[in-house]
Amino acid sequence: MWRMNGDTAAQTPTVKDHSARGGAGLPSPRPPESPLAPTGWRERLTAFGYRARPSGTLTERLVPPMPDGPGVTRPDVAQSPLLLRLGLRLPQGLWYFLCRWSGWLGPVAVAVFAGLLRFTGLGQPHAIIFDETYYAKDAYALWHGGYEINWPEDANTTIMTPGAAVPYRPTPSYVVHPPVGKWIIGAGEQLFGMNPFGWRFAVALLGTLSVLMLARIARRMFRSTLLGCVAGLLLSVDGLHLVLSRTALLDLVVMFWILAAFGFLVLDRDRTRARLAARLGGVEDALLAQRLNLGWRPYRIAAGVCVGLTCATKWSGLYVAAAFGLMTVLWDVGARRLAGAPRPYLAVLARDVVPAFVSVVVVSVAVYVASWWGWFASSNAPGQGGWGRDWAVGRSTDYPWIPEGLRALWHYHSTVYEFHTHLTDPHTYQSNPWSWLVLGRPVSFYYESPKLGQNGCTVADCAREVLGIGTPLLWWTALLALVYCLWLWAFRRDWRAGALLCGLAAGYLPWFLYQQRTIFLFYAVVFVPFLVLAVTMLIGALIGPAGASRDRRIIGSAAAGLLVLLIIWNFLYFYPLFTGQTIPLSDWRARMWFNSWI
Repeated sequence: MWRMNGDTAAQTPTVKDHSARGGAGLPSPRPPESPLAPTGWRERLTAFGYRARPSGTLTERLVPPMPDGPGVTRPDVAQSPLLLRLGLRLPQGLWYFLCRWSGWLGPVAVAVFAGLLRFTGLGQPHAIIFDETYYAKDAYALWHGGYEINWPEDANTTIMTPGAAVPYRPTPSYVVHPPVGKWIIGAGEQLFGMNPFGWRFAVALLGTLSVLMLARIARRMFRSTLLGCVAGLLLSVDGLHLVLSRTALLDLVVMFWILAAFGFLVLDRDRTRARLAARLGGVEDALLAQRLNLGWRPYRIAAGVCVGLTCATKWSGLYVAAAFGLMTVLWDVGARRLAGAPRPYLAVLARDVVPAFVSVVVVSVAVYVASWWGWFASSNAPGQGGWGRDWAVGRSTDYPWIPEGLRALWHYHSTVYEFHTHLTDPHTYQSNPWSWLVLGRPVSFYYESPKLGQNGCTVADCAREVLGIGTPLLWWTALLALVYCLWLWAFRRDWRAGALLCGLAAGYLPWFLYQQRTIFLFYAVVFVPFLVLAVTMLIGALIGPAGASRDRRIIGSAAAGLLVLLIIWNFLYFYPLFTGQTIPLSDWRARMWFNSWI
């Protein structure tokens, strides 16, 4: 089932290079039938790896074939050369089934592995850790009253006392984050109670599903089931993703909706290009490519819904809306240009920009406003509804046609904006975004020092910590991978590299605008999937294209496999710090590789 297009087995040197149509991730060499212009900037850039437009039919260039799957795999699909060399031949019916459904079987298996990591011991530490003190209680309040409330000072102690009643009181509280993430956290509390497992359950579920999503997204982008599974595996063993999946904070929820929006846009890209190729009959047509309406695009509307849910979890989703909206428009430009449109930007401006704006921006705004339904539904009597719900009642305005609820919400948001732009209170674990990619300053979510006989401590002094930090070797490899992807995007015009760089930029670069604000490394979890995609693309390059020589594939596959194993080893080494296990103090110190990690 891993046979197709560079998944595992080495191919003979005589096989035609199909990497551009579904290889292991490395762009195919420049085809001799597509020479560069004899003079000009293109020729000068060949020294840096610039590649001309790929060869092949228009349909193949618009939508490279997918690897094995429903509608693709033939019943007589050849057995894996690797298994045959090992003396294993499966019944043809079983082999056909595995190949046909490998695109789901592999990613689901990886997601199950990720789920085991995230749900095992999810209720430990049995305590309210870090900012769970806000979101676990806000989530409970939303599900019981529709808006956040003020809690008694001893609420945490009462909540953690077995058998004690939750000290709920309906007095409104001022909060600075929208409600969607807290509604999601509260769903777990409704199912399993107001306890650590309950408020972490839904986030752990989203963390697990995000691994499945990334595996499927990577498979579609790289046209390789193997690389899709590698991407899912790498995300499942990232420490920051694991820690945030096991903690009731909002940032993992933000990451989930960003990744979902990205996945829907990738689906929309393939679907729209397939429709374009079908309408053109596989032949470039300048007039039709310029004037063709690309039609109904439900996946892009779904992406707009996800962007709205991102913004309705944290406002950082606003940058995602702008970046993804621009990305999908540029994809349309590329599709029309490839189809032969003489003025693709003009065609997109005339026919695609407005639908894209409605799908991504208007839909996301509608979803965002609707997410405040609990606040809207609360009473506008003074002190009896959500915070600020009564602000517009009886207040004069130059815009009486705007409903009082929307005016009150606008006022609420203006105060929240002031809070976010002036949050400069120092914090022990704050960090500058310049240090994030090298893991300069992680965040300690929980720490205690058990003595002999306490919490499983078997020596004189132990440590028990939940440290919010990425798997170091994975992140440091990602630095090299990002350089490689920048080169691919600039000189090979590889849309996959551009797409993952766009996702990274949307989640990372905006934080540089807030150098004085109190920010933390765990905010970076929103772009971890794009770091993983970059590393996966580098691994694909190590493996090599499907048409490479047998020796090249063996050496490349061995190097790629060794890299993945080293990352997994590095994850296992830090695993006690990701999950709050009790370890000897000396072992804890051995894992503090830098003073800034303490």
